[in-house]
Amino acid sequence: MGVGVSHWRLANAVSRLGQLGVVSGTALDAVLARRLQRGDIGGHMRRAMEKFPIPQAAADALKRYFHPEGLPPGVPYATLPMPQQMMSKAREQFTMLAAFVEVHLAREGHDGLVGINLLTKVQHSNLPLLYGAMLAGVGFVLMGAGIPREIPAALDALALHQTAALRLEVEGGAADDVRYLRLDPGGFWEGAPPQIQRPRFLPIIASHSLATMMARKATGRVDGFVIEGPTAGGHNAPPRGGSVPDERGDIAYGPRDVVDLAKIRELGLPFWVAGGEGSPQRLREALAAGAAGIQVGTLFAYCDESGIEPGLRASVLEHLARGEIEVRTDSRASPTGYPFKVVTWGAVAAARKRVCDLGYLRTAYVMPDGRLGYRCPSEPEQTYVAKGGDLADTVGRMCLCNSLLATIRLAQTREGSPTEPLLLTSGDGLMRLGDFLAGRTHYSAADVISYLLEPVTG
Repeated sequence: MGVGVSHWRLANAVSRLGQLGVVSGTALDAVLARRLQRGDIGGHMRRAMEKFPIPQAAADALKRYFHPEGLPPGVPYATLPMPQQMMSKAREQFTMLAAFVEVHLAREGHDGLVGINLLTKVQHSNLPLLYGAMLAGVGFVLMGAGIPREIPAALDALALHQTAALRLEVEGGAADDVRYLRLDPGGFWEGAPPQIQRPRFLPIIASHSLATMMARKATGRVDGFVIEGPTAGGHNAPPRGGSVPDERGDIAYGPRDVVDLAKIRELGLPFWVAGGEGSPQRLREALAAGAAGIQVGTLFAYCDESGIEPGLRASVLEHLARGEIEVRTDSRASPTGYPFKVVTWGAVAAARKRVCDLGYLRTAYVMPDGRLGYRCPSEPEQTYVAKGGDLADTVGRMCLCNSLLATIRLAQTREGSPTEPLLLTSGDGLMRLGDFLAGRTHYSAADVISYLLEPVTG
């Protein structure tokens, strides 16, 4: 769904109704920092921070970022140091705190299960995010946008408060020049750390061959799969048929991109089907194919509990009712190089001055002196080229980091330039949302679940 759309309120509502509510872990540290700077409306962040088992880290975060009255108009948000291979203890702890807060609030007031969804490509933040979520009792970890082969061993280590390591993807290095991201939980505790449980791990995959590899060659236990088709929102796997982008950069998918669920079933692990599955009929078909259920994103993204700014939600639904919505699979938008779903409607995209100040999708590269540098094809073109990047890679790129934060009312303000423009991502199922709405202008998470389950259970 993007950044902060499936936030703690939505996950809490879904879990209370007996389903698995999942919070988005992408850029959670930036989300927490900006919520605090807005004044922590309702006091929810501070309530959860009081439960964080490293009190000094929570106190330091409040001192640095909390503004009781919110920031004055026109004052920009203070930003965190950008993620990199070696981060300070304080930076790691703040990232842990952000994941803890989101999962704690999602679990508050009920006994249901809660999961967290992370992007494999956002490498630098994943270990502290995982550890913070585990400290809050997260039950499931879902990871896509890459091959999360090393995550099971990391979860095993973190559950024992032992050092976890992930291989860092680096461009330009020699084959034997291997770099790692590490998190040592032992350095965070003065006394004995709390006992925590290893969450179940569900890689998000788009082919049966990748599922087979994960089941047989991952570094530890895989507990099931989310089988995501190319109709899902956010990042998609590249087309297996080698589709050529059209003049707008859009790509198409074909029969080779349909996953053979019979082969998935042969692996003997539970699986959930995702991508255009948000209907009772699709749920019945998934269950008949041996799935444990479905993962639904787009229907929940526009419900009352979603993190999308309410006025934006209303605008999209109004334009949808008039047939003025389009969902594109843009091959250029994401700096990761993965295809990315982009929603276009009546709003005109504002021009944006290229700035890279969040850095979640930066790529590490080896500089001539052997040190690591970082670059992103969405940063200023001259800067990217000066770092050894190819100018052609900058064409059509969007700053997902800043634009997705704008979608949830956390847009950065910059002196001398407009507020960061928003970017909305949804699955192709958005185009069919009118059938579900049946004339309504808004709906709840409970309405979604009733709609999906009534034909199955009734």
